[in-house]
Amino acid sequence: MTTATRARLGAAGAALSPDRAGRWSIAAARIVLGLLWLQNSGWKTPPDFGMSTESGLYKFTTYAVEHEVFAPYAFVVRELVLPNFILFGWMVLLVEATLGAFLLIGLATRFWALVGAAQATAIALSVVATPGEWSWAYYLMIAGHLAIFGAAAGRYAGLDGVLRPAWKRGDSRIGRLLLGAS
Repeated sequence: MTTATRARLGAAGAALSPDRAGRWSIAAARIVLGLLWLQNSGWKTPPDFGMSTESGLYKFTTYAVEHEVFAPYAFVVRELVLPNFILFGWMVLLVEATLGAFLLIGLATRFWALVGAAQATAIALSVVATPGEWSWAYYLMIAGHLAIFGAAAGRYAGLDGVLRPAWKRGDSRIGRLLLGAS
């Protein structure tokens, strides 16, 4: 990278693709992933998340044990998650709704992209061996989150891009955390 290019991109090397099409493509991917999480949090229904009818989130969680992908993960689901399923259901709903909202507005995007990749991995470990599941959907979700992490997608049409200059100028602990998360 030339000195002129480094100067144009700034000290943080902010842009993977400095052209307009690249910026809007990255922003669109971030927004679509945010909408995906928001839409999919809609079928995780309290108060029992499908436990009484063996449907919904409960049904898909049991697939981690019934169609084991990774034995240690199945053990954790069987011994820890299923006995505490209501708490687990609330945690999943909260994480996925928050994940979707933060990706949608582009705030702390790098942090939430990693959360999304981890959540997509957990889902994959639960269902990829289930008959009829298309495993590539989960691999693509993981890859999409890693791409928006790497591209710092919240800096394009997101609050990260608007607020980063203030975070850089300030010396608050929260500002430093948000700067790193963006």
